[in-house]
Amino acid sequence: MQLTERQLSLKDTLPSGQCFRFSFCDGTWTVKAGVGENLRVLKVSQDDLSPITDDPFWADFFDLGTDYESLKKEFSKISPLMEKACEYAPGIRILNQDPWEALCSFVVSQNNNIKRIMGIIDRMCGFYGGGGFPTVESLVDAKEDDLRMLGLGFRAPYIVNTARAVHDGLIDLKALKTMDIDEARGVLMKVKGIGPKVADCALLFGCHRLDCFPMDVWMKRVMATCFSGCDKSIFGPCAGVAQQYLFHFARTSGFFNEKE
Repeated sequence: MQLTERQLSLKDTLPSGQCFRFSFCDGTWTVKAGVGENLRVLKVSQDDLSPITDDPFWADFFDLGTDYESLKKEFSKISPLMEKACEYAPGIRILNQDPWEALCSFVVSQNNNIKRIMGIIDRMCGFYGGGGFPTVESLVDAKEDDLRMLGLGFRAPYIVNTARAVHDGLIDLKALKTMDIDEARGVLMKVKGIGPKVADCALLFGCHRLDCFPMDVWMKRVMATCFSGCDKSIFGPCAGVAQQYLFHFARTSGFFNEKE
């Protein structure tokens, strides 16, 4: 399978707030995925995507099994802005990440910026994971002082709470992929430190729940300004994909500066 940048854009997908273990140097992207000993490392350039297309793990990670071309066509019928957002970065895909890594990462992401999140997670991987993402077991009894030392601050107890909830079965990561979306969100939000945005991000990026629609400050502004009176249902069953096009467009295109 040969992909064009319109079908998979590394520069638009990887830094778009979905994942936090990647780097770019001299035309090559390095992406890490996997928990504990299951660490996988990808080195790939936009000019040669064969390391993704030829490896089932990375093909699944970049969601090559979903027909994004059809989704973009349907989204573009909704409004001129939606069409513009799809055309602005047509190669964005929703990453299919490990559910524990995504959940833990988005707990870290609260009130944080991407660069700082990446630094904290990198230190966590070194301290607890030996390079791989920390396992649930490695964080169940983690000392909050150690977590704060790594830069987690007020999020330190939230990480421990989340690890314990998964370890004790209060959160069944596998079940989150199939249960009713409102029920899944409710399960996550029972844990102190997990609010609506973190829950929705964990479900969208870690459980491939494409019906999830995370609402951060950018998306709240988009919906209030451009889709007043509407909710996520306007975007159909794959609203989470539409959200990612809109989020990236609003955050990077200068659209709101033009409106002001």
